[in-house]
Amino acid sequence: MREFENEELTIDLAELVSVLWSKIYLIILAGLIAALAAFAGTKIFITPQYTSSTSMYMLTRSQDGGTITSSDLQTGTQLTQDYMELVKSRSVLEQVISVLNLDMSTQELSSSVTTENKTNTRILTISVSNEDPELAQEIADALREAVSVKIREIMEIDAVNTIEEANLPSAPSSPNATRNTMLGGLLGVLVTAGIFVLIFLFDDTIKTPDDVEHYLGLNVLTSIPVSEGEEKGKKARRRTTRRSVRRTRR
Repeated sequence: MREFENEELTIDLAELVSVLWSKIYLIILAGLIAALAAFAGTKIFITPQYTSSTSMYMLTRSQDGGTITSSDLQTGTQLTQDYMELVKSRSVLEQVISVLNLDMSTQELSSSVTTENKTNTRILTISVSNEDPELAQEIADALREAVSVKIREIMEIDAVNTIEEANLPSAPSSPNATRNTMLGGLLGVLVTAGIFVLIFLFDDTIKTPDDVEHYLGLNVLTSIPVSEGEEKGKKARRRTTRRSVRRTRR
């Protein structure tokens, strides 16, 4: 019984693959249409965002002679996580908004700011995204300066050194039109293929003598094939009959 079920499942899968292959042109066409729609939607409805980044270096110095010890290096690495939180603190964000006269709230500004600290380093990178590349650069520089002052006040650090000033982005960082186009095309292919699979699974019509034996448990004695010419003749006779009925009604 298990061998029979496995064999039946294999036949069904083969038939399913055959059905999908017969509709491959429709599946590909749907994928192309979905990809074009995703590309057009990305270009028309999504506002490009530009990202500007700046980085700085911080180090806590020991009290004796200003020399740097291994303990200072380890402490500086651990404190970098605290510096990242200070970047998005309300006082720092409010100062940036006030200096640049920005028309946004602290929550909106915070959502456009990301911080990064590479592992085992004391380098803090601040990135700002905005639809205006010049404004993104100005905000990033203002954030670096504001948080540098705050860090020196709170952490009692001698100095915060700037590694890189904010750059002026020349190309948008998002959205990624290529990625969205590929995802749209893939989604179109999967959805279309899924529709054909559902149609196949819920199609319980009898098409072959094997279906009669399998679903009805009856033996097929004979079958009458319908040729293409006979099928066309039937369609022609139906059309003639319909025309005759119309003329009679008139």
